[in-house]
Amino acid sequence: MKKQIDLLVFERLNCEYKPVGVKFMLTKPDGIVKLDKKLAFCEMLKEAQSGEPFYATEENHECKAGTILLGMSEVDPIFESGQVGAKLGVYEDPRANRRIYLESPRVERGSVNYVAYSSYDKLPFDPDLLIVTAKPSQAEIVLRASGYKTGAAWNAKGTTVLGCAWLYMYPYVQGELNVMITGLHHGMNARKTFPEGLLLISIPFDKIPGIVDSLKTMEWDLPQYSWGKDVHLKKMKEIANEVIQELQKQ
Repeated sequence: MKKQIDLLVFERLNCEYKPVGVKFMLTKPDGIVKLDKKLAFCEMLKEAQSGEPFYATEENHECKAGTILLGMSEVDPIFESGQVGAKLGVYEDPRANRRIYLESPRVERGSVNYVAYSSYDKLPFDPDLLIVTAKPSQAEIVLRASGYKTGAAWNAKGTTVLGCAWLYMYPYVQGELNVMITGLHHGMNARKTFPEGLLLISIPFDKIPGIVDSLKTMEWDLPQYSWGKDVHLKKMKEIANEVIQELQKQ
């Protein structure tokens, strides 16, 4: 469980809500305490941003959706039939609501018994996910870093309900960085988990080292963001002319 990578570069972002590492485990983690309350899967992220590292088990989940996605419990036919979302007015009818349960990413039954959480600055383990909660200007830096050396695209996938599937399980299962926006997801809105308009960036373990390396080497504050439109257009033409001149010298 020992931490393998230094994440202190994220301190430069100066986010109001600290980045959080998450680890999905079969066996009980050592050296951290069990969560002493019940929370929804999505709320555990916020709990970790301001407290000490902890782990959660099935009994800590207030919302059964999280335990189903984690393979800790059997499916709930009442919810997965789509009846609840339709009665809440989130979907027109049960068949629309049911589709999200059929398509949502999840792990195999019994393969996860514990989920460990820690803010990046207290992280005692090598995370499976790093989740960054940021304003758009801060998120731009992280997302630019994700493709800085590879040109890789990032995803923004989600559904109105079952937001935890896209916050945790999609990036973990698919290995794809995913972006969500607070204020768009039913459960987090109902619980007032975060103010609206923040970006939740979920980074899977195999993409964390590359992003960290890019954050350490690339320029964060690009000057063109403060030039203004006219200066930016002029500079773009100058650069294009430079490339043309280089080609003519060949």
